[in-house]
Amino acid sequence: MTLKVIQQRSIWWAISGAVILAGLIAMLISWQQLGAPLRPSLDFVGGTRLQLELDCSQPNSCAEPIDPAKVRQVLEAQNLANSSVQIVGQDQHTVSLRTSFLSPDQRAQLQDALSKEFGAFDPAKTQIDTVGPTIGRQLFTSGLLALVISFVGIMVYVGFRFQPDFAVFAVVALFHDVLITVGVFAILGLLFGVEVDSLFIVALLTIVGFSVNDTVVIYDRIRETTQIDGDRSINEIVDDAVNQTLARSINTTLTALLPLTAIFFLGGDTLKYFALALIIGFLAGAYSSIFIASTLLAWWRVRSEKTLPATPIEG
Repeated sequence: MTLKVIQQRSIWWAISGAVILAGLIAMLISWQQLGAPLRPSLDFVGGTRLQLELDCSQPNSCAEPIDPAKVRQVLEAQNLANSSVQIVGQDQHTVSLRTSFLSPDQRAQLQDALSKEFGAFDPAKTQIDTVGPTIGRQLFTSGLLALVISFVGIMVYVGFRFQPDFAVFAVVALFHDVLITVGVFAILGLLFGVEVDSLFIVALLTIVGFSVNDTVVIYDRIRETTQIDGDRSINEIVDDAVNQTLARSINTTLTALLPLTAIFFLGGDTLKYFALALIIGFLAGAYSSIFIASTLLAWWRVRSEKTLPATPIEG
């Protein structure tokens, strides 16, 4: 199989543009509804999450499922009407609450009120997570800062290793991967209530590091071919470079996706969406390395009528 990435570049750009546009629209809708482009978790906005499961060893404790309407009545009585309520489990004997930040006394008061309404909860199965609003903002700011630093570092490295325009389009491809991942999670947040936490930032940083790997391999082949046969057009060189590295890119991505798919299905709720973010990002990264970064570089070189200098091959 031989790909003609240059000849069909308008198609690849249109596909990426459509996916990114859908994500941007979802982010705008999310901003209007939630005040943020993504549905933030407790890690970023702060607050208290309680998961309480009825103690079915107590007489009549699990005779009926928990009624979310009654839970809301209890929350309103505690001045927590804006809290989110989710009934969990097949038997619906577990309630998950997300409230504003609660002190230990307020949490105890809320648990007592719920116990009076529904019966005793099992202390061994009670989960309470609390994050202060200041810590949440610090986590969010630190995550964004780490992302920006990684972009700058990659741009400096690629610019030094190759040439400045190589670096610019490598970073454009990275933005492409991040935007697609963030856009998909904005859609999932609107449709299924999927939240993003600090692990999502870790996933984005991992995607950035993995994605640029394929791009650098293709760039390296472009540079080598140019040094050997610099009279050929940049379009032909890019097509050849992509096809020469295509099998490697596919194999590398597939081997990375296999364990991530296993984690998504078997890793539990904590790692499920972390794995999903990586799966989306790695697929987008392989796509952008082949169809976006290389084609944009060829387009730019033709447009500016530049030629690559015949510098000695490094490493």
